[in-house]
Amino acid sequence: MSAYNTIYPLLPEGLVLADELMSRHTSFKIGGPAEVYVTPKNTHQLATVWQACQKAGYPVTVLGGGCNVLVSDQGIKGVVIATGQMNEIKTQGTRIVAGSGTSLSKLAEAAYKAGLSGLEFASGIPGTVGGAIYMNAGAYEYEIKDICEAVTVLLPCGEVKTYKKEALALSYRTSRFQNETAIITEGEFNLTPKPSEEIRAKMIGLNTRRRSTQPLGDPSAGSTFKRPPIKDKYAARLIDEAGLKGFTIGGAQVSEKHAGFVINTGNATAADVLALMEAVKEKVYASSGIMLEPEVQMLGFSI
Repeated sequence: MSAYNTIYPLLPEGLVLADELMSRHTSFKIGGPAEVYVTPKNTHQLATVWQACQKAGYPVTVLGGGCNVLVSDQGIKGVVIATGQMNEIKTQGTRIVAGSGTSLSKLAEAAYKAGLSGLEFASGIPGTVGGAIYMNAGAYEYEIKDICEAVTVLLPCGEVKTYKKEALALSYRTSRFQNETAIITEGEFNLTPKPSEEIRAKMIGLNTRRRSTQPLGDPSAGSTFKRPPIKDKYAARLIDEAGLKGFTIGGAQVSEKHAGFVINTGNATAADVLALMEAVKEKVYASSGIMLEPEVQMLGFSI
């Protein structure tokens, strides 16, 4: 029996698709078909699908907002579980609990309406709560670890477990969940009461800064490379100093607006992006002696 025929009967109509192009679900607008694409609405549906995949031996890929990933041109075998419909938000005093599929912009807006500060930096970051926790997303000197109080996950056995902040191992672009088999289902954030007008002003200021410096109108996966672990060395600066702004392979290009972004100029393939990233790494290493490490997560590749 195919993976689609196994999974399709388990969820309501419309939540299970076959051969769904991942280019429709990634900010890069790149990626071949997912063998099965599933959008559960709650933890029960998520657990049902995951248990069935484990029993049948189907590989599972979890996708949040598709904003920090590069999907292979050949697509993804097995079952892609996209958490976007797990997006409930609950406010409890100074704390907000949000489903893993909640967009960061929606979460930041909810915090603003509740008069709670701490998520302003996230209002312009594309992506979801689950992905932000998984990668410890950050911008402008702020990180998820500064406000994340607890994370609830689904374990392979079907158990739901909550980890407090001390156990999350959040550091620069990493968390404990990158080394564990678990699916993030909820995040809890501890925020600070402030006047709504102050919160809005900060959000506007940060997003204005973001729009003026980043190629937000072009398909990309955000920052392509991690910041090197060397003081005052930044990937974008190193790429710029190597003379690589505008450097192009196929449809992939180092943004002329911000060297830290690789963009899809309209017809880029995943192979184009990979080739460009490798060339950038080699040229930066030749000019600076520093080897850049990708921040973008690779999905569907055999490498």
